[in-house]
Amino acid sequence: MKLVIAEKPSVAQSLAAVLGAKERGQGYLQGNGYVVSWCVGHLIGLAAADSYDPKYSKWCYEDLPIIPKQWKYAVAPDKKEQYEVLVSLMNRPDVESLVCATDAGREGELIFRLVYDHAGCRKPFERLWISSMEDSAIREGFQSLRPGSEYDRLYEAALCRAKADWLVGITGTRLFSTLYRKTLNVGRVMTPTLALVVDREAAISEFKKEKFYTVVLDCGKFTASSDRCENRKAADHLSAACSTQAAVVKQVEKKQKSAQPPKLYDLTSLQRDGNRLYGYTAQQVLDYAQTLYEKKLLTYPRTDSNYLTEDMKDSIPGLCDMAASIVSFTVPAFERDISRVIDSSKVSDHHALLPTKQAASADLASLPAGERNILTLVMARLLTAVAPKHIYEDTSAVLECGGTSFTAKGRVVTSAGFKELEQAFFATLKKKPEDDTREDAGALPPLTDGQTFEKVKASAKEGTTSPPKHFTEDLLLSAMEHASAAEFAEIGDVERTGLGTPATRAGVLEKLVRGGFLERKGRQLLPTKKGFNLIVVLPDAIKSAHLTAQWEAELKAVERGEQESAVFLDGIEKLMSDLVAQYHAVSADTSMFQQREVIGKCPRCGSDVVEGKKNFYCTSRECQFSMWKDDRFFTSKHKELTKPMAAALLKNGRIKMKGLFSEKKGVLYDAVVVLADTGDKYVNYKIELPPRQDKNGKE
Repeated sequence: MKLVIAEKPSVAQSLAAVLGAKERGQGYLQGNGYVVSWCVGHLIGLAAADSYDPKYSKWCYEDLPIIPKQWKYAVAPDKKEQYEVLVSLMNRPDVESLVCATDAGREGELIFRLVYDHAGCRKPFERLWISSMEDSAIREGFQSLRPGSEYDRLYEAALCRAKADWLVGITGTRLFSTLYRKTLNVGRVMTPTLALVVDREAAISEFKKEKFYTVVLDCGKFTASSDRCENRKAADHLSAACSTQAAVVKQVEKKQKSAQPPKLYDLTSLQRDGNRLYGYTAQQVLDYAQTLYEKKLLTYPRTDSNYLTEDMKDSIPGLCDMAASIVSFTVPAFERDISRVIDSSKVSDHHALLPTKQAASADLASLPAGERNILTLVMARLLTAVAPKHIYEDTSAVLECGGTSFTAKGRVVTSAGFKELEQAFFATLKKKPEDDTREDAGALPPLTDGQTFEKVKASAKEGTTSPPKHFTEDLLLSAMEHASAAEFAEIGDVERTGLGTPATRAGVLEKLVRGGFLERKGRQLLPTKKGFNLIVVLPDAIKSAHLTAQWEAELKAVERGEQESAVFLDGIEKLMSDLVAQYHAVSADTSMFQQREVIGKCPRCGSDVVEGKKNFYCTSRECQFSMWKDDRFFTSKHKELTKPMAAALLKNGRIKMKGLFSEKKGVLYDAVVVLADTGDKYVNYKIELPPRQDKNGKE
């Protein structure tokens, strides 16, 4: 009997159906020589800090850095039941071996291995490695199972990644949270990503629009423009000098150019287009794609490849025919170039995203709109990727008028190629993509050297420079993917070039939003004040993409057996130790992260006064003004200083109070409490009693 362990129940059910395991048990299916069960994501994870020492339940600077000598692991509390099911199945006498059938990648390997090791299982296991949940792919995968030992280095690299993220997250987060008295999440990928957005917004805020001027010649059937002029006066002078003058053609140049079709989708490029064309978040696109994968309509989504392997070449024409028959737009009768999408050397764990053959028989109209749109995107991209290139002719003409050179440009499309198909697809969208609204530049009339245009019209045109664009998820995903490209190029053969992986980037963005560091406004992703301030206080080593580039290179070296995992982790531990040592005496302005309600102005320095847990205090670090809630003046009178009372005292300097207790007489009385601050360490108060009146009502 073989025990097959999938990553989630839905996948396990698909595997069981193909394997003939139809008999249901508690947390598993069995039959035909197989027991099929599942994890629920990460059943086992690295244990919390307080499992090493109870004192770590409280965040204290003195306890940092936290570096485990012997790593501990823990079962997720809400997944304990399924973990016990797996342990029981592993220990069954009739189970002779296991099959690791979790997602075929670094994280999938980690999910299985941690359960296998934590359970103390020693039975042999094999690895299922597939890119599609189609029945045929599953059968083929089980016919070619690989020894589990072949993936030992992949597991080692995955565990290194997890430990490194734990070390950075635990120590970095606690360090800056204790210094600034606010929970400030620090992460290997999360922090550099936040820095990208903060830097972009800083560039936008610092950008100063500048006017520029050009002169345009109207030559009848076309126009020609000058280079930018120094100022408006110079533009007006040139315009006046050229008006009604002759313009002579000095040079005409024609160039045949072409644009290659886009590559097949990997996950990141699919997420980018899902955001650009439909407004979906990266997480939504991943969720839709994962569901389509489990419905056997899409290949494995968490891929970083844009190509297919050589052995897939013969199956692609059939997939193209299927896609052309399904999509809602007319597909031109192109001659397809399948070779363009085939390159085995550029396929790592999984090939590019494709629709499956099963999509032909599926009821696509019944799919939720999000899933249907993502599947349409993938089919449209397949058809576009094998379509002919876009060919056009650019013409550039230089004219001389008034002793100044002017340039006229024209473009003529000679073969629309893939652009025809692309535009047919875009026509089905409610909102046409911004980048695809540019009209054809149009053709210039036939021009020859020496040709003269008499009495041309000239006019000065004003323009302004544009600031950088705010990040959308489309643009940010691209920036994450290409961050620190220079460093990766120097490193050489690194599988993932940027911040995070295609599988993790969506989760990183969601963590930043949930943590209050980023916020969504329409399709834009903008940093909050908290996000801005966090990047301001963090050192470059933590927020730079270079660190991620270096780590990815080292993790790849671990995966290849070129570097020991212990060496990699030693470097991470040293980084954390140095960071704590460097920031032991930082002058932390805690007010940067205290988004507290201002209740008034300080009578001493005029700064804002806000509420703390035990007091109302001045936000200026140089000022000691503080009104304590349990001040002896109020507690002796059986009162507590409340926020409305403090606000009134700050505004008016006094407040009427009823029911004050007299310790001397044991009675209640009404009086006016006056804020009598003398500037000493402690704030003083005094009582003003209403004037006494005689029997006639006179004072």
